[in-house]
Amino acid sequence: MKFTTSTTVLVMVGVASARPDAVRFSRKAQGSTKLRREVPQEHSHEQFLTGVGEALNLNNVENIQDPVFSLLGNAAAAAGAGDVEDLDCLQQHVADQAFTNAKAAGDIEGMTNALIFRALERNTGAVGQASVLCTETAVNPEIDALQQHQDPASDGAADLNKQITLELAVQLASIGADPQLALKAGTFAPGEIGDPTGAGNTCDEDDDPVGCIFTQNLLVEDASAQEIDDAVAAAGGSAGGDAGSDAGGEECVDEPVNVGNGTGDADDAGNAGDAGNATGANVNAFSGNVGADPIPIANDPTSDRPFSVNGATFQNAGAAVQRACDVQKNACANAANSGSSDISVADCDAQQQECIQANANVSKRGISGLRARQAGNNSGALDTGSCGSPAISFGVQADRNEESFAPADAADFNHGSALAIGVIADFICSQLSSKCQASDATIQDCEAAASAADGLTGQAAADAFNNALGV
Repeated sequence: MKFTTSTTVLVMVGVASARPDAVRFSRKAQGSTKLRREVPQEHSHEQFLTGVGEALNLNNVENIQDPVFSLLGNAAAAAGAGDVEDLDCLQQHVADQAFTNAKAAGDIEGMTNALIFRALERNTGAVGQASVLCTETAVNPEIDALQQHQDPASDGAADLNKQITLELAVQLASIGADPQLALKAGTFAPGEIGDPTGAGNTCDEDDDPVGCIFTQNLLVEDASAQEIDDAVAAAGGSAGGDAGSDAGGEECVDEPVNVGNGTGDADDAGNAGDAGNATGANVNAFSGNVGADPIPIANDPTSDRPFSVNGATFQNAGAAVQRACDVQKNACANAANSGSSDISVADCDAQQQECIQANANVSKRGISGLRARQAGNNSGALDTGSCGSPAISFGVQADRNEESFAPADAADFNHGSALAIGVIADFICSQLSSKCQASDATIQDCEAAASAADGLTGQAAADAFNNALGV
């Protein structure tokens, strides 16, 4: 349902992420006003603006220039609104079209990004100023059920934002997504109304692919994990029906109550590290184990959704990393709260950020980008020129009494063992180019495989390299 509330409650700080040119545009517009304006945080939730942009661009029927414009005030939003006339509804239009596109593609992750994006805050002219609600009816009832978050410093915002988050959780569960992700739509700690800087307790980092509100641990969650589960259970595991089930939302409702239960299992320290039936190399580069072991991130380059965490699959490495780090954090927090470990929840929060940072290279190197080349490799023999298999083996080698890496084909790739996979991977790629006269595509794939293994250790590193090459 859409929430009805007085204008004294509806106040805004802008959040989300943006491409740099749009950010510069919005700041220029803000500098021309005499109002005390909340400093924009267009990069605070980077991962969701990036994700919704990808889904929107699959079929951008209204020619919206960039999703970031929907998070700016109307004066700035007009420059990128495309064919959308009601600027107060631009954010809903972006989320609605992105959701439609993702649903048509069977992309749960894209639908999830659209839902979370719809609930993010929007910039307004001053600290404490309300953003106007959209009065149009969205095409998708899941989107229509939502509204944007409001300024945490405003009267009644805590209750309102909790209601928004719980409704978002219900909608996420209805599409088969993790309802606990609703907490990520939250905002910062309340700022001081009348702050002449307009900065509040915010951040704005344009080079953080996850979002500085997460990596700087600035997110204030609106509800507890138990409240999320209770809200999903109270909704009977269904959502969007009250807004109009004829829109086709019901076809996405596949045992949503189990989605909530699955989240509960993920939060259980006993099950947190269970990778289930996931296949592929574990590419989680984090090894910290305060309160809970690291959660495996399985990478299967042959899959359309190559990353999986505890049974949940993802198209993008960054989303999988975030999920794995979150599950470990929840398991750690359970251990802290139960007293089974001599740790605090703050320790778990700190470890979560360390996990995200440790996996920064995993997110950036785009392992999923190997899929297209993988398809080619798997459809025919890898062109290694005059040489045999470029696979790397891991274990106790003939020249060393400890586990190490070595070329599997010692005849064509004659090199002693090494403790670091990079030594062997670089040698093999070099030999493919110089000695073997392999195809350019194979050499490029080898370099990409070396990047996929970079930062990993042991058998996981060898598997990442070999899987990326299809050997």
